[in-house]
Amino acid sequence: MVKLASIDCGGKLLPLGTPQIMGVLNLTPDSFSDGGRFIDASGHVDIERALFVSEAMVEEGASIIDIGGESTRPGAEEVSDQAQIDRVATVIDRLASRLDTVISVDTSSPELMVESARLGAGMINDIRSLAKPGALEAAANSGLAVCMMHMQGQPENMQDQPAYVDIVQEVLGFFEQRILDFTDRGIDKNKIFIDPGFGFGKKLEHNVELLRGLERFKSFGLPLLVGISRKAMVGQLTGRPVQERVHGSVAAALLAIQSGANIVRVHDVAATRDMIKMHLAIAGELD
Repeated sequence: MVKLASIDCGGKLLPLGTPQIMGVLNLTPDSFSDGGRFIDASGHVDIERALFVSEAMVEEGASIIDIGGESTRPGAEEVSDQAQIDRVATVIDRLASRLDTVISVDTSSPELMVESARLGAGMINDIRSLAKPGALEAAANSGLAVCMMHMQGQPENMQDQPAYVDIVQEVLGFFEQRILDFTDRGIDKNKIFIDPGFGFGKKLEHNVELLRGLERFKSFGLPLLVGISRKAMVGQLTGRPVQERVHGSVAAALLAIQSGANIVRVHDVAATRDMIKMHLAIAGELD
């Protein structure tokens, strides 16, 4: 298996030799952890605050900023394409011109994928794995890197009754087929990330089993992205509310990295960066 040293994300190279941090920037009123943080009194995105926090995350060690305009928490309803564009377009445009950092757009909307590519985004992070009509074509035409994620159901119903016989094998099978779908439609395999989708149509026992079997996902030879930060899994195991899950989240990120994760998607960048430095030093890999 050939390991990629880096991946081209819209003309910006993302190194893969060491674990990378994706910082979360939710420009939504209703995301589970930080909904409303960047919404002003008039109901619009506070662009200057979003830019300030994004730059702070880069200073703390984030090499990717993942910008979303639609909540995908359990029970969330879909947001129109235009509403997403209105929330995120200006922030993507301004960050792309100010930061030498990969800008990721967290969306399933083909229209936003096209607009984000035009504005300077380098990566599409789609929880629906380009399943919406027109999304495969939009992503392929953009030339951007794409992260596919596994989800059973949709955000509005995914936690109702998730069920698996062998979750690791079933998620592996999903990726095997979806990789073929992506490449058949013209998406460069060297620009594909995979995300097992912790918390998306999965009970606690499913998430635990998935984390235990995470190393098996390296069999594809593709960069592995893991997002567990502050999720219900962490709360269920620690008994902590959302805002007090930093320690459990960092521990989960370490376990993911030790099992081969290339990228961890997190809310607490500085704490995660400290963990990665310790991990690399002990492993003898710190520069």
